[in-house]
Amino acid sequence: MKIGIDIMGGDFAPDATISGAILAYNELPKDVRLVLIGDNEQILAGLAKHNVDASCFDIVHAPDVIGMGEHPTKAFAQKPNSSISFGFHLLKEGKLDAFASNGNTGAMLVGSMFTVKAIPGVIRPCITSVMPKPNGGVGLILDVGTNADCKPDVLYQFAVLGSLYAEHVYNIKNPKVGLLNIGEEPEKGNLVTQAAHQLMKDSKDFNFIGNVEGRDLFNESVDVIVCDGFTGNVVLKEAEAFYTMIRKRKIKDEFFDRFNYENYGGTPILGVNSTVMIGHGISNDIAVKNMLLLTKDVVEANLPEKIKHVFN
Repeated sequence: MKIGIDIMGGDFAPDATISGAILAYNELPKDVRLVLIGDNEQILAGLAKHNVDASCFDIVHAPDVIGMGEHPTKAFAQKPNSSISFGFHLLKEGKLDAFASNGNTGAMLVGSMFTVKAIPGVIRPCITSVMPKPNGGVGLILDVGTNADCKPDVLYQFAVLGSLYAEHVYNIKNPKVGLLNIGEEPEKGNLVTQAAHQLMKDSKDFNFIGNVEGRDLFNESVDVIVCDGFTGNVVLKEAEAFYTMIRKRKIKDEFFDRFNYENYGGTPILGVNSTVMIGHGISNDIAVKNMLLLTKDVVEANLPEKIKHVFN
């Protein structure tokens, strides 16, 4: 297995990405090879700083960087020698089994759609976030930012994608899928959620349990929470803010410690023809390491093929 990592992506690149790749190398099985994509000189200097032999990795020189604030479509087209563009080229050519980056999220989405492309039948690929459970397990929420406006059929597909991800990567058997709404009754919500509920209620594609509310986000009643990207991103950012407030108040609690984004590293773009992973722009070395460990699990789950089987 070969996993490409964008060494130049993220607020603390290349130091955090190089350090994270080294940490991942020490934990990944030996049959997993990490491919470091970025400025060759900076990569070699970073490895030397940690006294790590460069032969432990494959290194691909990509001199340009797509900045976090650049326009995704323009930057991807105008910077073919960027680390993100190189990563997608290698992925498309089959020289990588997965590509991961903490860089420009929009450019990663554009790269996915222009190179490996969406799985036929998938209307809108999406991304997820993990919701910790007090019992030690996790749930998923999707979408969390790529699709601010969604039609009912798109929400239906999110339920399918989230259910497959929960089952095959997080080993949740027959995951319970809920539609995030302002009430449990089928007639509650706006026109989109009402119509989505009608589509989902008799589905054989996933285990739909009905509407769920904000108070259900972290309990055991639901495993996969479906919503549009606008709502999901607000939920995600509020959870992050709550965790930050807990830390600032010096409250130590095992459950709330699990809200630390570093524990999860990143998320796959669900619904594209290969494994593409997106990490948080502020990722440190621990988050980068965990993103790469999760990437291995997603590749091993053969998730794109399982999604194709459902949609084709």
